[in-house]
Amino acid sequence: MRVKIIEPLNVIESKRKRVCAYARVSTVSEAQGESLENQTTYYRNLIEANPEYEYIGVFADQGITGTKDERPEFQKMLNLAREGEIDLILTKSISRFARNTTLVLEVVRKLKDLGVEVVFEKDNISTFTGDGELMLTVLSSFAQEESKSASENLKWRYRRKFEQGELAVNAARFLGYDKNKHGDLVINRSQAESVKRIFTDYIGGKGTFIIAKELNAEEMLTVAGGKWHSSTVLNILKNEKYKGDAKLQKTYSKDHLSKKKCVNHGEVDSFYIENNHPPIVSKEIWDEAQRQIALRAKAKGNVGETKNKYQNRYPLTGMLLCSKCGAPLRRRIWNSKYSCKKVVWQCSTYIKNGKNACHGTVIDDAVIARMNIQSETVVEEVVEDGKKYYRYTSKGKSDKPSGKSGAAEKTCSRVLPGIDRAGRAVIKLRSPG
Repeated sequence: MRVKIIEPLNVIESKRKRVCAYARVSTVSEAQGESLENQTTYYRNLIEANPEYEYIGVFADQGITGTKDERPEFQKMLNLAREGEIDLILTKSISRFARNTTLVLEVVRKLKDLGVEVVFEKDNISTFTGDGELMLTVLSSFAQEESKSASENLKWRYRRKFEQGELAVNAARFLGYDKNKHGDLVINRSQAESVKRIFTDYIGGKGTFIIAKELNAEEMLTVAGGKWHSSTVLNILKNEKYKGDAKLQKTYSKDHLSKKKCVNHGEVDSFYIENNHPPIVSKEIWDEAQRQIALRAKAKGNVGETKNKYQNRYPLTGMLLCSKCGAPLRRRIWNSKYSCKKVVWQCSTYIKNGKNACHGTVIDDAVIARMNIQSETVVEEVVEDGKKYYRYTSKGKSDKPSGKSGAAEKTCSRVLPGIDRAGRAVIKLRSPG
């Protein structure tokens, strides 16, 4: 009897592609929200209707710029791709995916290395085709320039508003004021009492730390709903809006890609409007608060906005230099918790990076105090017959050693007066150059 073995047929089932989509809109407006919802519905239907696709999801970011990769849904999608859960990403266009050329190319290359394809529908580009990267480079450059143009247009509109004396203030996070239906600042009576109290207490002799501590003890929240800090109180005391004036363009965006906010020290034009809105405190009270702030800062050695907090606290700060590396010596207290505590000046390189960076120089404060040091002086330790001595070399006005920065250049601004549409005086503080 013959027995024939009939082997089973191995039916190889084709693996479906795991597909997701990415969508983004740059604002949280109602129209943009509807657009995002439409995109989400479209891609879900498109993927689920294709028998070769396995639906993974639609990742959508709203109100977030495409010049950065700090987008929660975008990052969530990339994490799934790194875990091998995605084969194909669909997106409407390059500008929806990202507006930064470098970012687009960096991300798609990483995805390509992971075996993940990205298809840009509107641009008809697949990252798996031969000419895909060339087309991406060209088109994403256009998208980046479009973003730059939009950013410049927005800046221009704000500058025109500022020149006309129009404010751009978020009253929801501004203690003491609300906005009326015309967009003008009006006093919030209950919040204004807190502002008045802060000015009164500070002029009365209390410090910002004590004021913040008392407000927290009374369980009074800031306008943002958080706890009070010394810096919060100080910012209120320095805000010219509480005396009825307004300085516009205090900050500016460094570039359209990072969108980093920088304090305006004269890099761009700023505008000062007098008597713009009802004051909460009088100009005399506000001016007295500024005088007190300056006096207390001087007493602590914190002089100048651009200087380090402790830069001029002691007369010899920045005057003593290490003979080994040229770095300034820093005042320190050894054994500060004990009766044997000792004040010394020690090499800042040694303090920061240890003896591998510099073996350091250290000298007692009592010793150096006996010297009449008037200019930069190099302090050198010399050991003779087992005893330590010090040798001092005055640098006078010669070049500073490497690692020590020079003084910041002082710039002056021209002041041009003008009148806005409401007849208020608008002073334009022009940036240098």
